[in-house]
Amino acid sequence: MKKTSFYSIRLLAMALVMGLIFVMTPKPASARVAVGVFVNFAPPELPVYAQPICPGPNYIWTPGYWAWDPIVGDYYWVPGTWVYPPEIGFLWTPGYWGWGPDGFFFNAGYWGPVVGFYGGIDYGFGYFGHGYYGGRWEHGHFFYNRDVSNVNVSIVHNVYNARVNNEFRSVSRVSFNGGRGGVNARPTVQEEAAMRMRHVGPVAAQTKQLAYARSNREFRASVNHGAPPIAATQRPGVFSGSGIARTRIAGRVYTPPARRGNTSARANSQGRGRYVPAARRSEAPARNNAAVNNRYQQDRNRLLAQQQRERQSLLQQQNRERQQMERQNASNAQRQQMEQRHQTQMRQLQQRHTQQMRSFEQREAPRGGGRPGGRPR
Repeated sequence: MKKTSFYSIRLLAMALVMGLIFVMTPKPASARVAVGVFVNFAPPELPVYAQPICPGPNYIWTPGYWAWDPIVGDYYWVPGTWVYPPEIGFLWTPGYWGWGPDGFFFNAGYWGPVVGFYGGIDYGFGYFGHGYYGGRWEHGHFFYNRDVSNVNVSIVHNVYNARVNNEFRSVSRVSFNGGRGGVNARPTVQEEAAMRMRHVGPVAAQTKQLAYARSNREFRASVNHGAPPIAATQRPGVFSGSGIARTRIAGRVYTPPARRGNTSARANSQGRGRYVPAARRSEAPARNNAAVNNRYQQDRNRLLAQQQRERQSLLQQQNRERQQMERQNASNAQRQQMEQRHQTQMRQLQQRHTQQMRSFEQREAPRGGGRPGGRPR
């Protein structure tokens, strides 16, 4: 009996340790699954900084972001950096914070053939909320858009110039999606498809970047108040020399809320970390009227389905134009003009859909607090 109890206690202790390791360790991304911890207050705004020059061909820019350390109970800045992708043809989908019924949760970034949804967050340098405009793969080589990417043409020869419409570039420095004050964005059809494609999590160089930032007290938001000392690096893990970029403009002065109760991280039955105390319920879902919620959800799904059909129709039209360009052996200038026109069309459609959804929710959302089902806005 004693022997059985000893092994039971030992197994329980091992399970608790593994659960804590799960919380603390960066995860390979699955299709937009929330990982890490739930936090009951929002991350700071994104700082403004200059992009370090690209170190060489085929490097992909990965923007900086705020991560969470459950041990010290604080956000910390992970500087942006240039990273060599795990596979030729892969692009980086940044991670992002989103609002849910239990607080703010982090969706891990990942590598894949298509850029997926990253919360509509404007990370800059080509990541303006949807897609990536900093460059593209062609025949196994990455071509950089010099309008938004900092490259030295004497080192990197595969470049082009494609002006990104200034109206498309957001001025928002909000670092989270949904909730009060968050970015109001939802995935497009292409981004939803990207979630289902094969993809892999951060490479070792990115893990190294995160580990260094986490170990340096100056990167904690409670210490730098939203203005990290190093905002970006030319190479992962190299935090000195000429290849670093410092914060030019900080977000609003960040003051973390006073801690109350137990602020340690723990693993729940789903293997997710949770920040204690429990998250605020100021935007808790309305559950007091099931019929109203069901009707609202049905009408919302119909609107989303209609918007998806419109996006798909536009994509098909744009694909036909690309095929026609191929048959006509169009010049690079003509192709760039076409791509700019396509970007404008997709942006205008997305803006119209966002306004439609905003009007629908203002008109139809059930009263009693928040969105049914607690989904991020």
